[in-house]
Amino acid sequence: MSLKQRLTDDMKTAMKSGEKDRLGVIRLINAAIKQREVDERIVLDDAQVIAALEKMLKQRKDSLSQYEAAGREDLAAVERYEMTVLQDYFPAQLGAEEIDAIISASIAEVGASGPKDMGKVIALVRPQVAGRADMGSLSELVKRKLACLG
Repeated sequence: MSLKQRLTDDMKTAMKSGEKDRLGVIRLINAAIKQREVDERIVLDDAQVIAALEKMLKQRKDSLSQYEAAGREDLAAVERYEMTVLQDYFPAQLGAEEIDAIISASIAEVGASGPKDMGKVIALVRPQVAGRADMGSLSELVKRKLACLG
C-alpha cells in the first residue's frame, strides 16, 4: 500500500472514530501533498511524500522551539501532537550502527580523504537514509568521521 493510500485510509478511520485532531493533521498532510502535485504537475511517489513529510516535521520543530521560547505551552502542545502524527508515516528509523555502516561504506566508495569530500559523501548517503534518519545529525556524523581521516 502506498503512503498516499495509507493517509486516505487513516483519514477515513479518523472521520469514523471522531478523532478531530488527528483528522486535522492528516488533512494538512494531504493538502501539502496535493499542493506540491499541482504546483509541479506531477504525481508524488512515496519518496517524494516522505520528503514533504520531512519538511512539515522540520517546520513543526522550528515552531515548537519558538513557542517554548515564548512560553506558549498551549501552542507547543499542538505542535508536539502534530509531530507525533507526522512521525507515524515515516519508515522505521535506522539504528546508530546501521547509519555508521552506511557512512563508512560511502566514504570508502567515494574514496574520501578528509572534510573537503563531505559533499560527495552526503550525496551518496542521503538517498539511502531518506526518511529514516535525521539529516542534521547525519551531517554531524559524516563531518566527525571525515575529520578523523583528514
